[in-house]
Amino acid sequence: MTASILSIGTAVPRTRVAQSALRDLFAAQPGFDRRSQRLVGAAFDAAAIDTRHTVLPQLAGGAADGIAALADGELTMPPTGARNDEYRRTAPALFAEAAEEALAGSGLDRRAVTHVVTVSCTGMFAPGPDYLLVRDLDLSPNVERYHLGFIGCAAAIPAVRLAARIVAADPDAVVLVAAAELCSLHWQTSSDPDQIVAASVFADGAAAAVVTAADPARPGLDLEGFATFVTDDGEKDMAWTVGDSGFEMTLTPEVPRIIGREIAAIAASVLGDLDAIDAWAVHPGGRSILDRVESALSLDATALEPSRDVLRAHGNMSSATLLFILRDLLADAARRDGDRVAALAFGPGLTVEAARLVVRRPAA
Repeated sequence: MTASILSIGTAVPRTRVAQSALRDLFAAQPGFDRRSQRLVGAAFDAAAIDTRHTVLPQLAGGAADGIAALADGELTMPPTGARNDEYRRTAPALFAEAAEEALAGSGLDRRAVTHVVTVSCTGMFAPGPDYLLVRDLDLSPNVERYHLGFIGCAAAIPAVRLAARIVAADPDAVVLVAAAELCSLHWQTSSDPDQIVAASVFADGAAAAVVTAADPARPGLDLEGFATFVTDDGEKDMAWTVGDSGFEMTLTPEVPRIIGREIAAIAASVLGDLDAIDAWAVHPGGRSILDRVESALSLDATALEPSRDVLRAHGNMSSATLLFILRDLLADAARRDGDRVAALAFGPGLTVEAARLVVRRPAA
């Protein structure tokens, strides 16, 4: 039984901040010497990001709704508990907004949902977002719930893969997948180059998808296959750990180089004939990662535009980002029935997750 993504919904916090404003804010932090300020300027300017969204309105001159992340122009370093409390306060609404949009786009009654799969790596609590979606969206109390935590930027593909496995086992299943990440809660004011790079790209956002058995009469993205691959290097180059002052991201310059060195062989192995791919959905961990993938796979300069467009408008929203790209591809009128889509995402490890999808456009 082939599973299909019927619809995708997205949501972002109401506060949008220009990349240049965030650059200037970070560069002005106490303790940043000239070298650190140059690193901030170079990292933020090279990120190919125009704007990002955040649950911290004070970063755009607004009043603090929750934690005080800014005091007299100085970024504060709240303890992990306070950051997680803010996640618990603000993440559920984004999960629900994206899920509501996905359900509306599917045309299905919300009571038809049989399974919920939630994804996040930027906060944790119980009962968690899977429980809250059932309650807040008035889903059936019998819905099966699963939560995938701390998988990082690659997590959307395992989540959709789990949904496809559920549908394969139960053709009547309707699976709601929802991912929400509040990366800005964990920004660090450290002058460490890895932390500067992380601060230059990560942002907040949520996305959700409705996955059911493919119906020839309905448009969608049919889920043809999945693969996962752990590289020989990268275990220490991309990592996500819990510290006393928030979750700490390690993202070294080796990550793009490892991906560039290994992605061609991996892609050929897990995706097959790359010349048969009509569209690409590559997680934009950063501009340099997209550049390396484009070069290593000898892609046309326009092939990764969907990924670059999402990066430019939203930054890297971790696990939610890939669903933003797939949303745009699903809505793209230029995509024809039978077009083959390759999705790639990269997570801690360094892990490569891949999916093969096929565009379905029923005849009018």
